[in-house]
Amino acid sequence: MHRTTLFATTLIVALLTSCVAHKATQQTPSNDFVKGNFSHAATMLNMQLKVANEKFAAKNGAFPRTANKNGQLVTTSMYDWTPGFFPGNLWYAYEYSKDEALKAEAVKWTEKLLPLQHFTEHHDLGFMMYCSYGNAYRLANKPEYKNILINSAKALSTRFNATAGCIKSWNRFVSWHGNATYSFPVIIDNMMNLEMLFFASKVSGDDTFRKIAIKHAETTMQNHFRPDYSSYHVVCYDSTTGKVVARETAQGYADNSTWSRGQAWAVYGYTMVYRETKDPRFLEFACGLADYFINNKNMPADGIPYWDFNANEAGYTPGVKSNANNIKIKYRDASAAAITTSALLELSTYTKGKDAEKYKNAAVKMLHSLSSDAYRAQPGTNADFILKHSVGSIPHDNEIDVPLVYADYYFLEALLRYDRLMKKEPLF
Repeated sequence: MHRTTLFATTLIVALLTSCVAHKATQQTPSNDFVKGNFSHAATMLNMQLKVANEKFAAKNGAFPRTANKNGQLVTTSMYDWTPGFFPGNLWYAYEYSKDEALKAEAVKWTEKLLPLQHFTEHHDLGFMMYCSYGNAYRLANKPEYKNILINSAKALSTRFNATAGCIKSWNRFVSWHGNATYSFPVIIDNMMNLEMLFFASKVSGDDTFRKIAIKHAETTMQNHFRPDYSSYHVVCYDSTTGKVVARETAQGYADNSTWSRGQAWAVYGYTMVYRETKDPRFLEFACGLADYFINNKNMPADGIPYWDFNANEAGYTPGVKSNANNIKIKYRDASAAAITTSALLELSTYTKGKDAEKYKNAAVKMLHSLSSDAYRAQPGTNADFILKHSVGSIPHDNEIDVPLVYADYYFLEALLRYDRLMKKEPLF
């Protein structure tokens, strides 16, 4: 064969091989990455189930939430804000694996929450019921779950005040400054409960739920944020006039600081509200919130934020009664990263060009950081929660640098979304 012909043939083979290899690096590693994470998650969840089932039987109701200092599982009652996440974790693990044993456990743990469909004592029905029954309705083919979710939306709607234009979060909030107690506090977390209201309108035909959700989002957009798109944690209203009477924090460092998980709730919440309304105001706002999060000057190199973006900085002073005064370590919060990762993957599908790439790349970076040994626990440790290094509430001296059930939930959700994105499948 002529030397030139031989060279050309070799070059073509090399280019073809390179193309195949490039395609493989684009597809196979991402699939293996997701598969490996869900295999690990199934191992952790099956180990956790053994302890959780024992504790539930012993206490007549106990849902996994965190771990104590000895690495043992800590549970909570169904009336806490977190019980829906454990069945939600089981549903997500089943959704990927199609493991019928996990599905059976998911059904069992979901149906333990049935009495909550009429619960009205706080605003967290979305977390409690949509993360459990919402996923169950999607995946279990049980039509009766629809009415349970509609009833839950009705219960949540009883906390809406038309004068204030928003849903009351807690029944009261005691300021860390020790000088005030507020009777109509609204926290940024409340944005997450709107998804169940949108769902209820779609399946019932009653647009009351949708109107409440949109009004709450509009009111929160007006009152809960600073010009740079950073969020306050707690905004307190006068329920008779609708006026804002205070902007403070409950779980953040200071009133004027940005609690990272609060910002995560905001990014996720407004991305979801845009999905449900297609109102460009909400998309623009979600992008502003996301940019603040991912471009923050205090963001560590691995993309996993500190528990508060302004913790221990000059110009930010905790209330006199806040335990934040006693904490000098800048703890990371994997839960804030997991929530934001899931939100950014969705947001990348509603934006175009450089913005879409920016949000996707930031999400993938955080997802890989969370999947590393620095944040993902080994089997037999961490009370068999998947992620380490989350923060519940430093001001309350509670759940500091521990696993949290909701960190696992949004991590698994992000993995599912990433998998669909890589396969070019719709996220919803």
